[in-house]
Formats: sequence, structure tokens, C-alpha cells
Amino acid sequence: MPPLSSFTPPFSSPSSRASVVAALRGAGCVFAEDEAELILAAARTPDELADLVDRRVTGLPLELVLGWAEFRGLRVAVEPGVFVPRRRTEFLVERALAHVPDASVVVDLCCGSGAVGAALAAALGPVELHAADIEPAAVRCARRNLREAGGHVHAGDLFEALPVDLRGRVDILAANVPYVPTDEVGLLPAEAREHEPLLALDGGTDGLDVLRRVVTQAPGWLAPGGCLLIETSERQAPAAVEAFIRGGLRARLAVSGEWFAHVVIGTMS
Repeated sequence: MPPLSSFTPPFSSPSSRASVVAALRGAGCVFAEDEAELILAAARTPDELADLVDRRVTGLPLELVLGWAEFRGLRVAVEPGVFVPRRRTEFLVERALAHVPDASVVVDLCCGSGAVGAALAAALGPVELHAADIEPAAVRCARRNLREAGGHVHAGDLFEALPVDLRGRVDILAANVPYVPTDEVGLLPAEAREHEPLLALDGGTDGLDVLRRVVTQAPGWLAPGGCLLIETSERQAPAAVEAFIRGGLRARLAVSGEWFAHVVIGTMS
């Protein structure tokens, strides 16, 4: 395939980096130059380039335009109907690795694309990796992303999806649960609100409904020395910590100023 610059696309198609940047900037893309480079690299023909730019300027998230999201140095496949992993969630992965650096059994609950599980497996080496989600599109996507790591991806509601023989054996239980309060879902950026599944965003009245469900059952699944990690918001952090304590876990809050990330870490009392 010749380089993109050698193509002579139709007059109506983006024909250069400058025109792609201009189209993206006109659509309000803050990082138009960076996005243009990624889109230009992804396009294989002039028509495909025109289509990718059109999809982006009409509001499709860049990750869905490209078909992948960057997460802790990995290219994680994403597709429509799947929650796009946020870079701030890399902090959850870092805290998990710091807490249990020799983990051998890992569970990625509410896995979405499986980005957290993939990142943990990449850092830990060979592990017994399980992931679960209730969304069929997420399960399909996670199976693609976790195949190389030998991960097992299960369809179902939280712990109901997991094999019962995992009980008492999980070293790292990462649960990137939805935590947006129901009344605030409508305030999310359009890219999330219009293109990601509601179940992956809506955390109930105060945003902590799913977190409480996970915390209540987590102690029965953790191995000695294992930990539960859940991302939350700054405002919800005190209530999230209290929920961990009520669930029978020792809890502490880890905060990253760089990523503005808040992760509650729970261990057995």
C-alpha cells in the first residue's frame, strides 16, 4: 500500500494533514493536530480517510473512530456500545500492582473492554485472569483483548458471572463500576452520554449503588492478602470508604493529583 500522501482523493475528501486538522478543529476537537495524526495513520484509502474524519466531526469518540484506545501502553480494542477506558483508570492498575505485586489470580469486574485486566496481565506476567460484564458487546470486546493473556471472560451480573471456584482465591479484584449519579448522567459530555452504554455510567441515586453491591460480596472472593479496588469521585470518596468498612473491609483512599483519580482499596479486616 503506498503512503497516504501519494493518494489523490476526490475533491470533497480530506487531502492533507492541514485539511484534516482544519476539519477537526472546526468541529471543536481540542487536540486536533494529535487526532489528525492518528486518523491519517489509520486510513488506508482516501475514501476511508474521508469516512473517518466525517465520523469524528459528527461526534463519534476518537477511540471508536480508530477502533482502539490507549491504556497503559496497550492498544485496547473498543467498539460501539462499549465503555471507552479512561486514562485516569491507569492509576487503579498502578495501585493494584503496588499492593499485590505477585498476584496470581486477577478478576476484572465490570470489565467493559477488558482494559484493566489486560494491563494487569501485561505487568504481572502469566496469571489466572477472569473478567465479567453484563453487556454483550463488552463481553465480546473483552474476549478479543484478553485472548493473548489467556483470560476467561464471563457474561453476567457481577459475581454471578464468575466461576464459584474463584471464591477465596482472588488476589486482585478490580471493579471499575459505574459511579455517575442518575440525575447527573445527562450532564456528561456527549461523547459518553450518546455513545456509551447507560449501564456503564449510571451508578444509581448517589452513584454508589453498584459499588455497595460489589463491596458486600467481595470478602467472600478475596484470597488472604488480596485486595478490592474501585474507582470513585472526589465527592463520593468518603461515602465509598464508609461502604467498604460497612462491608467488612479495611479501607484506604488513594489519590492521584496528576490524573485527578480516586481509588478506594479494601483488604480483609
